[in-house]
Amino acid sequence: MAKGGDYGAQRHVYDLYRTKWFMICLRYLPNRDDAQDALQNGLVQIFSNLQNFSPELGDFGGWTSRILTNECLQIIRKNKKDIITQELSIDLHVYYREENGLDKISREDILRIIQNLPAGYRTIFNMYVFDGYSHKEIAEHLNISEGTSKSQLFKARKMLQEALEVII
Repeated sequence: MAKGGDYGAQRHVYDLYRTKWFMICLRYLPNRDDAQDALQNGLVQIFSNLQNFSPELGDFGGWTSRILTNECLQIIRKNKKDIITQELSIDLHVYYREENGLDKISREDILRIIQNLPAGYRTIFNMYVFDGYSHKEIAEHLNISEGTSKSQLFKARKMLQEALEVII
């Protein structure tokens, strides 16, 4: 029914997926305003193209995740065209907690750490780790070399590891 334009059915789909969709946007973008913009643009794309979705394209969650990822990438490209390939030496601001241990780290802590990664590191980390893109696909989407993708992923993982070591 959502495919046919039934607003109630579309609202139900939105209610089921909105948290997941917003978390995707927050993983890619450093602030809530940009994440909300990406989500809004993505929702327009999702519901405008809902009639084109079929199971041959994969599962619905994966299909919508790709749409939202592409919307986030467009915002990143628009805001910082050359940030992806810059060598950045930014100290990661770590949020300290009194509790120790990996089991005490909340989803919000991990999200904050990921959001504090430099934009290029964060984008490649999300595409590779969460969205399952290969280095070749990342290179094509971001117009960079596969080697740059691999290097940025390595650096992102190192920064995340260092940030987590401070918390744990």
